[in-house]
Amino acid sequence: MPHSIIHRGLAKKKFKENTLSAFRYCFNQKFGIETDLHVTKDNKIICFHDFNLKRKFKVNKLIKNLSFNEINKIAKNYGYYIPELKELINISKNRHYLMLEVKSSFSKVNLLQLINQTKKLKYFSITSFNENNIKNIYKLKKKINLGLCFASTSSIEKIIRKSKLKHIKILVMEKKFLSKKKLNVIRKPIYFYTAKSKEIRNKYKDKNLIFENL
Repeated sequence: MPHSIIHRGLAKKKFKENTLSAFRYCFNQKFGIETDLHVTKDNKIICFHDFNLKRKFKVNKLIKNLSFNEINKIAKNYGYYIPELKELINISKNRHYLMLEVKSSFSKVNLLQLINQTKKLKYFSITSFNENNIKNIYKLKKKINLGLCFASTSSIEKIIRKSKLKHIKILVMEKKFLSKKKLNVIRKPIYFYTAKSKEIRNKYKDKNLIFENL
């Protein structure tokens, strides 16, 4: 059965991405969510997309160089609160699917922290564009639903080749690949991002979609 989840919790345009209020709405509507993970200077795993604060908060500072409290002091000026992963896990109540995309390169300590925080989850996956993150998690714990992400510039040949790797359980790729029949040879779940219209969702009801704006 096709599986659809909400991109960064953006079920409606009024919501702020990767926030607890957006996630709660998705869960109340019985949807899972996709979110992004970074590590702060004080080793907190947070739900945030960018590597720095420039796009969201007009401050050109890297996440990795700021503490959790420093980030939220800045975010508060824009009406934001950046949550920790453990807060998201808590409100999901182990009932809703979480696709956790590791954005930055996590150290072994941070990967162990991630594994520990997700160990009681039933419905989740850990994905990344950085294959080293996925390989390193697999070395630490093999029984995790791990996924590799692909940009729109990736070749179909590369995607098919990577799909055969034992540590890759799911694939996540840009929606331009929705119509590529060559991918039918892949026998693992594929998720496509980001569907932002009813037309795409209706046309590809048989696909796993990561979408926005219900």
